[in-house]
Amino acid sequence: MTAIKHALQRDIFTPNDERLLSIVNVCKAGKKKKNCFLCATVTTERPVQVNVVKVKKSDKGDFYKRQIAWALRDLAVVDAKDAIKENPEFDLHFEKIYKWVASSTAEKNTFISCIWKLNQRYLRKKIDFVNVSSQLLEELPKVTEESVPSGENQSVTGGDEEAVDEYQELNAREEQDIEIMMEGCEYAISNAEAFAEKLSRELQVLDGANIQSIMASEKQVNILMKLLDEALKEVDQIELKLSSYEEMLQSVKEQMDQISESNHLIHLSNTNNVKLLSEIEFLVNHMDLAKGHIKALQEGDLASSRGIEACTNAADALLQCMNVALRPGHEMLHAVKQQQQRFGDLREQFARRLASHLNNVFVQQGHDQSSTLAQHSIELTLPNHHPFHRDLLRYAKLMEWLKNTDYGKYEGLTKNYMDYLSRLYEREIKDFFEVAKIKMTGTTKESKKFGLHGSSGKLTGSTSSLNKLSVQSSGSRRSQSSSLLDMGNMSASDLDVADRTKFDKIFEQVLSELEPLCLAEQDFISKFFKLQQHQNIPGTMTETEDVDGGMLSRQHNSGVLQSISSEKDMIRQMMIKIFRCIEPELNNLIALGDKIDSFNSLYMLVKMSHHVWTAQNVDPASFLSTTLGNVLVTVKRNFDKCISNQIRQMEEVKISKKSKVGILPFVAEFEEFAGLAESIFKNAERRGDLDKAYIKLIRGVFVNVEKVANESQKTPRDVVMMENFHHIFATLSRLKISCLEAEKKEAKQKYTDHLQSYVIYSLGQPLEKLNHFFEGVEARVAQGIREEEVSYQLAFNKQELRKVIKEYPGKEVKKGLDNLYKKVDKHLCEEENLLQVVWHSMQDEFIRQYKHFEGLIARCYPGSGVTMEFTIQDILDYCSSIAQSH
Repeated sequence: MTAIKHALQRDIFTPNDERLLSIVNVCKAGKKKKNCFLCATVTTERPVQVNVVKVKKSDKGDFYKRQIAWALRDLAVVDAKDAIKENPEFDLHFEKIYKWVASSTAEKNTFISCIWKLNQRYLRKKIDFVNVSSQLLEELPKVTEESVPSGENQSVTGGDEEAVDEYQELNAREEQDIEIMMEGCEYAISNAEAFAEKLSRELQVLDGANIQSIMASEKQVNILMKLLDEALKEVDQIELKLSSYEEMLQSVKEQMDQISESNHLIHLSNTNNVKLLSEIEFLVNHMDLAKGHIKALQEGDLASSRGIEACTNAADALLQCMNVALRPGHEMLHAVKQQQQRFGDLREQFARRLASHLNNVFVQQGHDQSSTLAQHSIELTLPNHHPFHRDLLRYAKLMEWLKNTDYGKYEGLTKNYMDYLSRLYEREIKDFFEVAKIKMTGTTKESKKFGLHGSSGKLTGSTSSLNKLSVQSSGSRRSQSSSLLDMGNMSASDLDVADRTKFDKIFEQVLSELEPLCLAEQDFISKFFKLQQHQNIPGTMTETEDVDGGMLSRQHNSGVLQSISSEKDMIRQMMIKIFRCIEPELNNLIALGDKIDSFNSLYMLVKMSHHVWTAQNVDPASFLSTTLGNVLVTVKRNFDKCISNQIRQMEEVKISKKSKVGILPFVAEFEEFAGLAESIFKNAERRGDLDKAYIKLIRGVFVNVEKVANESQKTPRDVVMMENFHHIFATLSRLKISCLEAEKKEAKQKYTDHLQSYVIYSLGQPLEKLNHFFEGVEARVAQGIREEEVSYQLAFNKQELRKVIKEYPGKEVKKGLDNLYKKVDKHLCEEENLLQVVWHSMQDEFIRQYKHFEGLIARCYPGSGVTMEFTIQDILDYCSSIAQSH
């Protein structure tokens, strides 16, 4: 280490006019072990600067280079990590913390000791030494700059520097005196011994002069000693006076202590008084209710707007006083207890008065609304409750106050409101539905037929009779329509359309009146009873409604209604209680509409679906959405029943054995149903339900058309199939029902196939013998006989051919075709108008057979000269004349 010190002093610090005082071999903590040296240095020039320098060995050679230097004044903390155990780690806190690990604990301690000494000597600010042994920081002789020789080969250590006296530099006057003395002795440089001897003699002369001067001043010393004795006596006198003064001040001190203690007690008393005043002011400011508020709570007018506003402000002030957050200990004060009791009495008194007033308002509303029922019962409208809601909403803030302060009375008011309003709405809604039923059925005579009657101008309904009515079939519906034809010149179908349109308008009017009524009531309940927020409320009510029976069941828990999960559920349950009659009345109305005409279920399905969709867009969980959804299930069930009834009627159809079949009734009814459904379900939300019904109906039609065709005795099977499938194909082509495209193609195929089958079967009759003859010829060819050799067969020779052909001259052929035309005319019905189509197909088929016969004659009887008695042109003329004649 000594060699390294000399090398560093020589190569790095001497060129920079610095002296190296201490060195330690270190590496950074926690990283790769790259060794370097930390050096403590001082400058040789004044003012002295103390630095800590990091020196690192160069990578390119064996020489050292200066890497970084810190001024010692920037060092804030030296942390030795452990003052007891040996630990080579230490930290130096400059602008940031540098963590080092020394090669040995001794080097670390030596370096830290040097830093401490330099700090003590050169720095005014004290560096904090943390976790450093106290023995290491013991006071040692100060470090001297002159203890380190200026030569490069001298050892530079802290111990050498402390052993040498402090070096003092000559000032300018001393340098001038030495120069003058040396100029006076020119030989001082050439003969140092002579110069030293001269100086010795002069020094001896000076010493003698000094001794004589001391001896001459002995008298003055005696005088000085006498003066010192007198001074000591004066000091003793002063000390005596000070002692007496101290005794006097001791009594003053005791009095001042008493005064100080008294001042402390006075200050403590003032502090307590200030705190007491603050507490009193807090209680007075927060628990004092104005006389005006007390009067408003006790006597305020709850009927006028100004009185309601005054009561509302007073109730809010009372609630603030009751809810004030008292400080610890306040509740034990008798005055506070009295004031709280007074507030409780005021709250109870006002809550009782408010509840009584609102109950009277609810009762009065029931009486007022009853007077308007007769007027609204004439028209298909429901009374407007907006004025009542507007008047009650003035009490909304008071209801919120009651809810927060006395939930029992709030709950009682809620129950009373539901009781009064449910009875009122029940009367209004039942009368409203009775008017709707009267308008649906038409005259009073008709209403009695459907179980309705009027009494004393007030409408009542026998809804139980509606439940006994079965769904009317389409056949009975038509008979009913036919019986009403005398009322005007309308046809049965026109009457059906008019009735259905009227029913559709009435049903839409019913739903349009109910929807705003329910929404307005729900909005009022939300605002008046302050039920907008979604939070759990203890002790709320719940009511469940049995829709089928129309009855409500209520459960109580400790005198209050059962708790429900949220205020939104509470709104829904209140709506169920208030409008408990809506769903049964709607179901009865739907049953009546279905009884009047089963096709009314189509109108009801579309209208109800639209209103359910609208309600769910507003609030899927609302009372209106839920109720209409339940009714929609009933309507959908009736719609499915209507479809099932039509299919059952198809299966039960019986045809007459004495008359031709024609277009089957259920085929015509399917056309009517499809046309009506397409007009009703245009742009409807429930189009999928109709498509499913179409599939069921068309399959039923197909199956039962084939069943009837198989059972038909008067009309050939092919004619029944051909006519009815032609009608089905025409209907589907006209209506363009996308979901029945496959069935439309199937109907066309069945029509074409049975037309062809009927034509081929019918054409076997006019040329029966000729057909049998050529069938025999084809059989022989099929057995392997060559066509040109068929004429050699005895039964099929030329003579037999001529004999058969002669039996069918042109006149006979025309007669056979005329009979065929008459027979086809008897088979076909007039409604479908297929006679000319069938006759044209028979003409084409007859010509095809004629060409086939001629081809067989040419191939099997070549050169015989045998030909038919008539030509193709004759066939065309025969068919044309027969068609024109008929």
